[in-house]
Amino acid sequence: MPELPEVETTCRGLADVLVGRRLLNITLRRKGMRIPFPPGLTSSMVGCTVSEITRYAKYICVHLDNGYSALAHLGMSGRMVITNSQVQPGIHDHVVFDSENDVRIMFNDPRRFGLLTITKTAAIGNHKLLSHLGCDPLAYQFTPEFLSARLKNRKLSIKAALLDQKIVSGIGNIYACESLFRAGISPRRMAKSIGGNKVISLVSSIKEVLTEAIKAGGSSLRNYAQPSGELGYFSQNWQVYGREGLYCYCDKNGKRGIKVKRILQSGRSTFYCARCQK
Repeated sequence: MPELPEVETTCRGLADVLVGRRLLNITLRRKGMRIPFPPGLTSSMVGCTVSEITRYAKYICVHLDNGYSALAHLGMSGRMVITNSQVQPGIHDHVVFDSENDVRIMFNDPRRFGLLTITKTAAIGNHKLLSHLGCDPLAYQFTPEFLSARLKNRKLSIKAALLDQKIVSGIGNIYACESLFRAGISPRRMAKSIGGNKVISLVSSIKEVLTEAIKAGGSSLRNYAQPSGELGYFSQNWQVYGREGLYCYCDKNGKRGIKVKRILQSGRSTFYCARCQK
């Protein structure tokens, strides 16, 4: 599933080609995806100019000059593909956006867990898809004090807490594993036990990992590439994720036999080093 860095990369790629341009046509090639397309979706967008494209947690927000914003979520396998009107949509291209300067955006999603809807820009934070979401980890409000308060008395693992979108929004499995490794915190630890220097290190690690991943264009997941078609290369920097059975980087030569482990937590794979993370 595309996580915060992949969605941020998508937003930036779309902004480069859409901001300041008018949407000429929108083709809905099915009745909906995860949820039905709302009535008035196309009429609220066609003829309008894109004023800004931002990210809200894992949502793409396309703000229009008529006071409306489109909300898109990539789901498990979705991606936005930038092309031109000469390229015809394929079987998994469910929405086609045509704008000025012969720019065509195709919302491709083989598994159809993504979604697209419309809302008034002024009320976007109150939309039912967004109103329950926690603080964005790259926002200035996401501080050690903030996270410490949200973890207080939480009787769940710190890994599960980071995946709880009501606590902090946008972090997924990959970046939770990588952030915990960088902070030296075991994913098995109870969330309520993370305080003091540990929570300071964790907040710093989360921001660093996400920022580095965005600069790298995200991670090349099975169904994800940047809108331009380029692959993200942060996966080359994974320290623990997907490295089960390989020697940890604290034991590069394998002389001490320290390997990355994988456990299941709430049905999700967690990768960590038992020596580095306490």
